[in-house]
Amino acid sequence: MAFPGLRLLLLLLLLLFVIAAGADDAKSDDERAPKSESCNNPFQLVKVDNWIDGVEGNVYNGVTARFGSLLPQKAENSVRTPAIFSNPAHCCSNSTSKLSGSVALCVRGGCDFAVKAEFAQSGGATGMLVINDSEDLFEMVCSNTSETNISIPVVMITKSAGEGLNKCQVYFPLDLQMVDCELSIAVEILLYAPPRPLVDFSVAFLWLMSVGTIVCASLWSDLTTPEKSDERYNELCPKESSNAETAKDDFDKEIVNIDSKGAIIFVIAASTFLVLLFFFMSSWFVWVLIVLFCIGGIEGMHNCIVSLTLRKCQNGGQKTVSLPLFGEVSIFSLVVLLFCVAFAIVWAATRQESYSWIGQDILGICLMITVLQLARLPNIKVATVLLCCAFVYDIFWVFISPVIFHESVMIAVARGDKAGGEAIPMLLRFPRLFDPWGGYDMIGFGDILFPGLLVSFAHRFDKDNRKGVSNGYFLWLVVGYGIGLVFTYLGLYLMNGNGQPALLYLVPCTLGVTVILGCIRGELKTLWNYGTDSSLSTEPSEV
Repeated sequence: MAFPGLRLLLLLLLLLFVIAAGADDAKSDDERAPKSESCNNPFQLVKVDNWIDGVEGNVYNGVTARFGSLLPQKAENSVRTPAIFSNPAHCCSNSTSKLSGSVALCVRGGCDFAVKAEFAQSGGATGMLVINDSEDLFEMVCSNTSETNISIPVVMITKSAGEGLNKCQVYFPLDLQMVDCELSIAVEILLYAPPRPLVDFSVAFLWLMSVGTIVCASLWSDLTTPEKSDERYNELCPKESSNAETAKDDFDKEIVNIDSKGAIIFVIAASTFLVLLFFFMSSWFVWVLIVLFCIGGIEGMHNCIVSLTLRKCQNGGQKTVSLPLFGEVSIFSLVVLLFCVAFAIVWAATRQESYSWIGQDILGICLMITVLQLARLPNIKVATVLLCCAFVYDIFWVFISPVIFHESVMIAVARGDKAGGEAIPMLLRFPRLFDPWGGYDMIGFGDILFPGLLVSFAHRFDKDNRKGVSNGYFLWLVVGYGIGLVFTYLGLYLMNGNGQPALLYLVPCTLGVTVILGCIRGELKTLWNYGTDSSLSTEPSEV
C-alpha cells in the first residue's frame, strides 16, 4: 500500500467504528415517557412559520407536548396567529400581557410545562410556544400524578428559534424579567405538523451503495488485475525488487486472516470503544475521528483510482520521480495522491453543507473496498464466530443498552448526540428526498464490512473450486444480503423510525444462507475447515 503500516490503520478503523445501520437522524416518539388519560398524545414534529412586521422569516422546527390539542398536518388548515411574549416570561402565573387570541411565548423553567399551559389557556391564548434554554427539543410530558385539561397546542422550540422570534429582546433569559421594547414589532406564527412519509426512496440508493460496495470489493481483484503489472506504479514506497513474484509475495503479506480468537477480541474491543465514545464524545474528539477517516479514505481512494487506471493503461505509471522520504515513486501515483488529499480536505472543510454526503460516501466506499482486500475470513468456522458475536453485539447496543444507559448507545453515537449533533463520519448516508423534515438515512460501516467479509470469502471459494454462478455461493449471498437490507428498512419503518440492529437481519440472510446451501450440497465440512491444510492460510498474517 501507499504507506508502511497503513494496513494496521485501516483495520483499526474497521475495529473501532462498527456503528448501527438503519439509523434515522430524526427523533421519534418516546414510549417510555409518562402517560395518563389526559396526557397521551404522540410527539409531533412541528413547522413554525413566522412573520416579523409582515416579513416572512426563517422556518423553525419544534415538537409538541404529550398534552394539549394536535396540530393540522397541512399549512392551509392552520391559522396565522399573532404571537405575544407572556409577562412573566416563564408563564408560571397569570400574565399581565394580553394573550387573548394569540400564541403565548414562554421560556422554559419555573414550573411544570402543564402549569404553564394552564395559565396561558386561562389568559385566552390559542396556543403556547415554550422556548428551550438549549438547542435541543425537550419532550414535554406531564408529571406522574397530574391530570390536565388543556385544549390548546403546546410546542417547544429551540433557544435559537426563540431568539429569532424575539427581535426586540423583550426578556432576559437568565432572570426571566420583562423589559420595555421601544419598537412596536408584530410577530405572527403559523403552526402545522406535516407527517413523515412511510417510505422514502433514499433507502433505495443506500441499498444500491451497500450492495454495490460488497460486490465491487469481492470482485475487485478480478476487475483490476492487469495481464502484466509493475507493482511500483501503485506504490509510494517501492519494493526492493520489481520481480513479479516478489511483488505478489509482498501483497500476500499485507493480507490479514481473521481467526476465531481475533474475532472475539475484535467485538469486545469494539464494544469498549463504543462505550468510551458514548461517554466522552466531544467536538474535539469528532475531529480526531474525522482525521482518521480522511487518512483511511485517502488511502482507499488512491488505491481504487490507481488500480482501476492501471488496469487499462499499464504504461501510465512508468515515469517516476525521486523524493527524499519515499525514494523513487510513480509520478502518476503521486498526482493521484495529491488529488485524494485535496478531495478529503475539501470534504472536511464543507462537511456541514447539504452536499457533503457525496464526498463522505465516496471516501467511505473506497475505504471499505480497500479494507475488504486486506482483511479475510479463512473459512466458515471463523465467519460463524465473528458474525454471531457481531449479531449479539448489534442487538445488545441497539435494543438492550437503553435499559442500562436510558438510551440506545449505538444510535446516540451514530447521530452524534454527545458531540453537538455532528455524527461520526464512519457512515454511508443519503438525504431523504421526499421528507419535509429532511435528514438522512444511514448505514454503518460494520453492517457492510461484516457481511462483506463473508461474501468475499464466498467469491474466493467459488473461484478456487471453479464453481459456476448458480452452483456457487457468491451470487446467493449477495441476494441474501440485499434481502437482509430490505428487512432492515422494513423493520425501521414498522418501528416508527427507531434505529434497527441491521445484523439481526443480515447475519441470518448471509451466514444462514451459506450454512443451508452447504448442508444441501454436502459441502458444509469443506466450508467449515476450508484452508486449514492449505499453505495459503499460513502466508497472510493473522489477527
